[in-house]
Amino acid sequence: MAQNVYEGLFIFDSDLYAKGTDEVSSQVANIIEQFGGEMLLSRLWDERKLMYPVKGHRRGTYWLSYFKIDSQKVKELTRQFQLSGSIVRFLFVRIDPRLVEMLVEHARAGHLHVGATPEQEGAEVAEPPLAEENFAATADGSDAVE
Repeated sequence: MAQNVYEGLFIFDSDLYAKGTDEVSSQVANIIEQFGGEMLLSRLWDERKLMYPVKGHRRGTYWLSYFKIDSQKVKELTRQFQLSGSIVRFLFVRIDPRLVEMLVEHARAGHLHVGATPEQEGAEVAEPPLAEENFAATADGSDAVE
């Protein structure tokens, strides 16, 4: 059985996450380990407004994880995450073995936090980041926040 490393990005129900941070976040590792996987890294990424409502949720808590699991268990793992009440949406991406160590270390160092300021990241930003709100042009040509 071939074990691959996957990056998993999960969007948790923000209300449930706020009420029980440890219970909700440990759910990802517990399910992966239940299917014989090994968690390499699991951490909070960000909490933000969703672009559009997903299952009635307007906000989501993003959780990033890297894990190793038998490729034949991914279908069962996917089904288990679909049944979870606290996970709004998720995505798995298989990682090239040559990139695993670099990606895990990069995530462990916290460089993937989307909402971090340049001072927190230790780097300069050439252009200011776009606002989180969605903009739409109005009939008179001005911009309006949705």
